[in-house]
Amino acid sequence: MSEHYYSTDPSSKSNPATWTYRLRNYPLQFTSDIGVFSKGGVDFGSGVLIENFEEPQAEGDFLDLGCGYGPIGLSLAKSFPHRHVFMSDINKRALGLAVQNAEQNRISNVTVLESDLFAAFDQQKFAAILTNPPIRAGKKVVHTILENSFDYIKSGGALWVVIQKKQGAPSAKKKLEEIFSEVSVMKKDKGYYLLRAVKFD
Repeated sequence: MSEHYYSTDPSSKSNPATWTYRLRNYPLQFTSDIGVFSKGGVDFGSGVLIENFEEPQAEGDFLDLGCGYGPIGLSLAKSFPHRHVFMSDINKRALGLAVQNAEQNRISNVTVLESDLFAAFDQQKFAAILTNPPIRAGKKVVHTILENSFDYIKSGGALWVVIQKKQGAPSAKKKLEEIFSEVSVMKKDKGYYLLRAVKFD
């Protein structure tokens, strides 16, 4: 079976690269690697999510689900130092990079965890869940993330999802509308949709 960025333990030879990006007006240094999603830089979709995210009404922690090497979670942890950001992924190489990137940017209000989707978060609820979902893992996996997120969000909290129109944004929006109280398209940019689904009890 071919290896993907959602492999648990990538076997491809490591060849890390480091660069600096300005996200939410902060210069952040990231190291990424082969076997990790968007190894060559912060991908466009993640950038759309990062720059357009709005702090929810709900108090509490954030979750960056499928964090990769960490650009989403770390940029928001930097922007909202009063919030704690959990960052999870199934890819062990990505998790090691996320820890490294938190350290080299001196960001301490984060916890990096290995987790297959929500497996590590029993009964935990978040003010916001953010994801640039693993499209290559298939529609079933993506829609499982959308469906299961509801149970891990506090009232007044929100799920933020970035997805390309051609990769299923309209069907993702329809799925979210079946589950959440309020679903909005917060941004459209170069074929990417940024969806926000708010939960109200």
